[in-house]
Amino acid sequence: MKIVVLGTRGFPGVQGGVESHCEKLYPKLSKLGCDVTVFTRKPYVDPEIKVYNGVDLIALDCPKRKTLEAIIHTFTGMLKARKLNPDILHIHAIGPSILVPVARILGFKVVMTHHGPDYRRRKWGSFAKFVLRIGERLSSNFADEVIAISQMVAQDLKSKYNRDSHVIPNGVDIHEPLKSEEILKKYDLKKGRYILAVGRFVPEKGFINLIDAFLLAQLKNMKLVIVGCADHESKYSRDLERRAKINSDIVLTGYLNGLGLKELYSHAGFFVLPSTYEGLPITLLEAMGYGLLCLASDIPPNRYIGLPFDHYFAPDNIEEFIQRLREFSQKTLTEEEKSKQIEMLKKNYSWDEIAKRTLEVYEKVTAKADYDE
Repeated sequence: MKIVVLGTRGFPGVQGGVESHCEKLYPKLSKLGCDVTVFTRKPYVDPEIKVYNGVDLIALDCPKRKTLEAIIHTFTGMLKARKLNPDILHIHAIGPSILVPVARILGFKVVMTHHGPDYRRRKWGSFAKFVLRIGERLSSNFADEVIAISQMVAQDLKSKYNRDSHVIPNGVDIHEPLKSEEILKKYDLKKGRYILAVGRFVPEKGFINLIDAFLLAQLKNMKLVIVGCADHESKYSRDLERRAKINSDIVLTGYLNGLGLKELYSHAGFFVLPSTYEGLPITLLEAMGYGLLCLASDIPPNRYIGLPFDHYFAPDNIEEFIQRLREFSQKTLTEEEKSKQIEMLKKNYSWDEIAKRTLEVYEKVTAKADYDE
């Protein structure tokens, strides 16, 4: 089965939830016998990488502007995809999916994955939010099949558009913590004595609130490490970097993947996700996959993961956030708690199972197409 993928910046090693999702999913589908081609965005990837773990990568030119790049890249990719004659065109996220009707007119069988209501993100202006809502509506009405990454997204689509969807979540790999500590030496970190946060420098990730709470908590012998950067520099990202410079106990590493990030997950005291918006939080799942103690904002997508009730805090309550940071700086997971956490992930968030279920959606679309013929 020939699959063409649009809606992601690309991979390997590109920052973002959709990007992480695609980097894990499509090699698994390739192993299941799919012939997968992903159209990537040239400003974010190494165009010399043509194949990654069995997946063909084609880098296309596009502007590096958050308001234009996704739609321009998706349209260009659809025109290129016609030459490949795929069985399935798989489009990720509601922004690129505004072009689902065009894809159908061009004769594609379209599967769309809804990664969350992006119009709720604070980084978007009113017009961009309007376009994203239109993308959600059009993809819900015109895609052959829709995948929702959580039950909440699926319920939202059903109530708004009476659209049934397949609930297939993000996945996570289970990792044995590494013993190597090279990244700790680089940033003068001590094992178990730093808080870890990972994500883009955008308002909905809540990193400025995290910095403020960390400074007010006055934790003894504890540092804060934030891994990530801004895809597009903004006032928010500049403010975040400025505040981080206030205190030498705050470390900004920039974007990391591979060994450095694995070492940081392996040796952190605990992980924090202070977001005000998520689709299904991949970084939280990744941290749990290392057996890490995790603290998260009390928003529905984070609550959906099922941490103990006292592992959440109200994102708009700075006093509660400070108190949780103080509590967690003295807290550890027991081996039994780690084991239960890992078993839950294996049961609910296995990439092998996610790939099989995605393939079943593809097969449903192609079977219907054969029947219609």
